[in-house]
Amino acid sequence: MPDLTLKEKIAQMFIAGFEGEDFSSDKYFNRLLELNLGGVIFFSHNIRSKEGFVNLINALKKKSRSGMFYSIDQEGGRVERTENIHGGKKYLSAEYAYEKGLDFLENQTEQIAQELISYGINMNFAPVLDVNTNKNNPIIGERAFSDNPSEVIKAAKSVIKVYEKYSIVTVGKHFPGHGASVEDSHKSLPVINLPEKIMEEIHIKPFESAIKEGIPAIMAAHVLYPSLEEKNYPASVSKSIITDLLRNKLGFSGIVMTDDMEMNGIKGFSKLEACTLAINAGVDMFIFRNSTKEVLDLISDIETLVKDGVIKESSINNSMQRILKIKYRYRIAK
Repeated sequence: MPDLTLKEKIAQMFIAGFEGEDFSSDKYFNRLLELNLGGVIFFSHNIRSKEGFVNLINALKKKSRSGMFYSIDQEGGRVERTENIHGGKKYLSAEYAYEKGLDFLENQTEQIAQELISYGINMNFAPVLDVNTNKNNPIIGERAFSDNPSEVIKAAKSVIKVYEKYSIVTVGKHFPGHGASVEDSHKSLPVINLPEKIMEEIHIKPFESAIKEGIPAIMAAHVLYPSLEEKNYPASVSKSIITDLLRNKLGFSGIVMTDDMEMNGIKGFSKLEACTLAINAGVDMFIFRNSTKEVLDLISDIETLVKDGVIKESSINNSMQRILKIKYRYRIAK
């Protein structure tokens, strides 16, 4: 464990974004950097040209004290953040790429990985491990490889292998499966009311396989699963789903992170309440697409709750160790 203050350890648990191509005038983001922020997330508005993006990441590297995750949602198709560089979408979405065969999918993943490495990106929020069993799903759809868990497992295994070759941290999402939803968790809190057995046999299977393949990180969904969580907490803040199911039953020892904490799927809680529940549930990292005073205050407020005994300091240290383990494994930590 490096010689960090409690507040700096908590800051390591955050991945934050900022507006535009230059972070120098964003006072809250810069304050987060000073606190030893764990990672940065990039969106299309941050990426206007290859040269500009490379310069941006290089500037951030100079500000990082212990190495950050430089992260992106680069699935291909609908979710592709480099469209300003390419003048539109360059890659096929997961479903259409996989329809062309495993060789095509692997070659496309290789292209994506090489491009991300050329910018300095070391974490991709992919692959999507959801099994798209609902054809009217408003948010997953073609982002999933298939509506068949065996096909999702086969495709994801190949994708993870390619990213591993390039030392890019993969983040499997959205645990324990967003494929059966009829709502978009960006807009509201979906409820997936499937029996536990169906969840285990279909939707959780690809995550179980990815864990066996050594996937380093998994993203938890802002979705309710009544058969898995009796308190009616979203998966992202549920101890039953994060610790009991993901950690203990499936044996996952990597980083667990939430989906974006600014999505409406988690709006039923205050930010502090959601983060507190999530940490106590076993979550290691939070994504905030914008750096605000509220995010900065959260780190101080969590520090206070640790000192007051509401959050165990051992939980912070355990998350810190999991984060560092991945950062050393992928040669990110300084």
